[in-house]
Amino acid sequence: MDAREIERCIDEFGTDIYRFCLKLCMDQTDAEDLYQQTFLKALETTWTLDWEQNPRALFFSLAHNLWRSDRRKMARRNRIAPCGHLDENVHETLRLEENMEENLFQKELIAEVDRMIQELPEKIRVPLILFYLSDCSIEQIAAIIKKPPGTVKSRLFKGRNLIKKRLEDIGYEG
Repeated sequence: MDAREIERCIDEFGTDIYRFCLKLCMDQTDAEDLYQQTFLKALETTWTLDWEQNPRALFFSLAHNLWRSDRRKMARRNRIAPCGHLDENVHETLRLEENMEENLFQKELIAEVDRMIQELPEKIRVPLILFYLSDCSIEQIAAIIKKPPGTVKSRLFKGRNLIKKRLEDIGYEG
């Protein structure tokens, strides 16, 4: 890809890719690094983008693969020489169109659902993030995580049910 194509991609769906990176990493600096690595990796490739074939999904897939690779690398390093995080309290997420009049209950509910999503296994969490926060279709998610559409639907169903059950357990009825 050339720089003009990358610039067009950043203009068209860069915000969506950044939001996805932020949800995966749950840390703003790590998300920014992943975002930059994603577009840098695309720039280094010799691919030519076919704008009819949904290049957005290609970048989601690229970001997801880089994130998974980085997690594996960190796991290997931690097995060899464990280290702790200096700042464990960092939990910054993007809020779209946050209303100033939003009440405390809604903020607590959003925080609780975010926490629940982060506690889900990766194979369920990633499709939920892609479907609900990045507006990807079932087919796009299937291409990104390299699983059949039926598996994606099943994981979305399981994820929704797990979150619903946990919300009911804490007393939320909605």
